[in-house]
Amino acid sequence: MSELRVIVVGASGRMGRMLVRAVTEARGTVLAGATERAGSPFLGRDAGEMAGVETLGVALVDDIHSCADADVVIDFTAPAATLHHAAFVAERGMGMVIGTTGFDAEKSQQLTDILVNAPVVMAANYSVGVNLALSLIERAAAVLGEDYDAEIFEAHHKHKVDAPSGTALAMGRSLAAGRGVNLDDVAVYSREGITGARKAGTIGFSVVRGGNIVGEHQAMFIADEERIEINHNASDRMVFARGAVRAARWLSDQSGGWYDMQDVLNLRD
Repeated sequence: MSELRVIVVGASGRMGRMLVRAVTEARGTVLAGATERAGSPFLGRDAGEMAGVETLGVALVDDIHSCADADVVIDFTAPAATLHHAAFVAERGMGMVIGTTGFDAEKSQQLTDILVNAPVVMAANYSVGVNLALSLIERAAAVLGEDYDAEIFEAHHKHKVDAPSGTALAMGRSLAAGRGVNLDDVAVYSREGITGARKAGTIGFSVVRGGNIVGEHQAMFIADEERIEINHNASDRMVFARGAVRAARWLSDQSGGWYDMQDVLNLRD
């Protein structure tokens, strides 16, 4: 496989620095560009030094059009920024790996329209373990059925701005798919006051935000006689960065279309 040239956007953030590090560690992958928002105090700094690796000769810029030619953009930023970067990807005929969460229906449709001809991997979570868990959750839901009450729990650091997390929602969609229902029709996102007895077939969500929790997710299937739990706890964000680079390498061999980590890991039935 030829050398893959990658642009990392938001490269001075926590995930951005880890993505730069993951790119430099992956065989056959090089950093072609790194961006940060206008006005950032890190503009002009070497992306490698920011990531705690060797000097790469790639300075942080505030205009993605200033980056060298590349094959793929990796974006873990925010919906508005991702839309801007997507337009660049579409213009250049590149691929895009998207880890941004928090899209509303309107922005999600805009993203789809912009990248209609591009090869794209978009996933709520790039951990190999999480994506294996999603596959297991769907299978468990199909076997256990609605006789088991379903709950999804997630916990993240205090700086996370969206809730439930994209991964928790992905777990909910996998669980709903296993039951043959639409998550929007059965999800319960809040409980307060006199809520009444639990409605059969619903999927409940609960959320914790605090400290520096990297990411904890749990799917529970609860019956009167037993409880089955499928858990994933992340202890280092590098697991997401390495997964994203793995997705970028896989994407380089794909034609236009939308994929997720289930495709990258060949977990489709």
